[in-house]
Amino acid sequence: MQKKLGQLILALLCYIPTLLAQGPAVTSWVVNTTGATGYGGIKSNVQQVQYSTSYVYISCTCIPGYSIGPWNGNPNTPSNQNFVYKIPRNPAKNGGTATTVGNGHTGVWTNGVSIFNVSDAMSYNNAGVWNRNAYYWEGDKFGTVTNGFDNCLGHPQQQGEYHHHVSPKCLYNINDSTHHSPIIGYAFDGYPVYGIYGYSDSMNTSSKIRRIRTGYHLRSISARTTLPSGATASSAGPAISTAYPLGAYQEDYVYTAGYGDLDARNGRYCKTPEYPNGTYAYFVSLDSTLTPEYPYTFFGSYYGVVPAGSIGPTSGHTTITETVTTYVPSTGVPVNIISFTGKGFSDYNRLQWTVNNEIDNAYFDIERSIDEKNIEKIGTVNAIGNMTEQHSYQFIDSKPLEQGYYRFKQVDKNGSYTYSNLVHINRKETMSIKLYPNPTSNYLFLYINPIAENNFTVSLIDGVGKVVLTQKNIQPTISYSLDVSNLPKGIYYLRLQNENTSYSEKVVVK
Repeated sequence: MQKKLGQLILALLCYIPTLLAQGPAVTSWVVNTTGATGYGGIKSNVQQVQYSTSYVYISCTCIPGYSIGPWNGNPNTPSNQNFVYKIPRNPAKNGGTATTVGNGHTGVWTNGVSIFNVSDAMSYNNAGVWNRNAYYWEGDKFGTVTNGFDNCLGHPQQQGEYHHHVSPKCLYNINDSTHHSPIIGYAFDGYPVYGIYGYSDSMNTSSKIRRIRTGYHLRSISARTTLPSGATASSAGPAISTAYPLGAYQEDYVYTAGYGDLDARNGRYCKTPEYPNGTYAYFVSLDSTLTPEYPYTFFGSYYGVVPAGSIGPTSGHTTITETVTTYVPSTGVPVNIISFTGKGFSDYNRLQWTVNNEIDNAYFDIERSIDEKNIEKIGTVNAIGNMTEQHSYQFIDSKPLEQGYYRFKQVDKNGSYTYSNLVHINRKETMSIKLYPNPTSNYLFLYINPIAENNFTVSLIDGVGKVVLTQKNIQPTISYSLDVSNLPKGIYYLRLQNENTSYSEKVVVK
């Protein structure tokens, strides 16, 4: 035992400094460690993560692990892009002229797929004044596009680069409103891109989790003659109609400070689970129905400094010229599950478990099944945080099944998870007694099965509700005798009760 403990401590001492030295810019990627393939038999997700003191290099094919396509009417086909993206590990605010978030790839999702901005690179009459909204013209927002996005809200461009202009629907759970969304990408300035849920108070990690709202909204205009700034447009846009509805062009939207939670870049300075001391971060935008909402991702200009060569037509093929270390995802030390137990009470089931070695542990999902096959999630317990010592948790199922199975799913911050053992609770057995003889004329013998709790009080109650006999500190697995020889003949009710359980049974004294 001491030898194993020593090995564990040694592993932690070696692992923790490495983990802290790597940071989320290194560890947040979906690395393909099995050679899995996606569209066209191409290896999927991120192939390799390498890092130096200043940069992390992401080698990827631009093919995700989830199923993509079809794109009816789209002549383009996804192909292996052999990208090597360069991301700053220590991003810094740009104190000079901000870099424009232009066309083509502007960042990379954590699965190695490219992030594209809001534009489809075309404008009304090619005048560059009324610029098209890619989600309308390519994404079939209004049901008029025949070659739009696939079910994961992505598509390939002319060179076969598969990409998402909007929140990647299949990359993370957009329905999980109980946890801060994970990092789902990085912009080329090195700042993280999060999903839609964050802390309501940007600098308070104990504040309520809610949808983080953009500050952009549709303008109240009847004609496209002015720009969002209020200035007269150098050329008018098309009349607002069913063919060109409000929202089809980027200039149909305006940013209003304080309208939402984010600044004009669709970001904010905030604390997050990965950056507990605070960082600038971008957020994707979805509306209350979880539909992509303008401007969808980061917008306008980068907050930070973008390394030379990261953007533009020939970018994405970085040559590494410095000494780097290869990140190996399997080097992490898993959370150790010491025990998991469950017990039924009068109107609830209590689950308790103990773990240690909680490095990057995020939360526990509690799951239940009636038959060990059809499993449903019934709750979540947040992890206490990074700690190596032993810690216990509990969960109360206030609407328990008559009998069923429980397990918990321990989820790390990077999305990896481990399941506990199954625990079976049969509520039919939570309170069972032997009461004999019944009817009786002298003594009543009582025995409580060993599943029940301790310290019961037994009471015998007559037909008008009067307690005629009481005995305290009744324990399971012990036989007790109750003298009823002096009681009048009739029907009584025996009640067993403690702070959690109550049980009654009819008794006849003859």
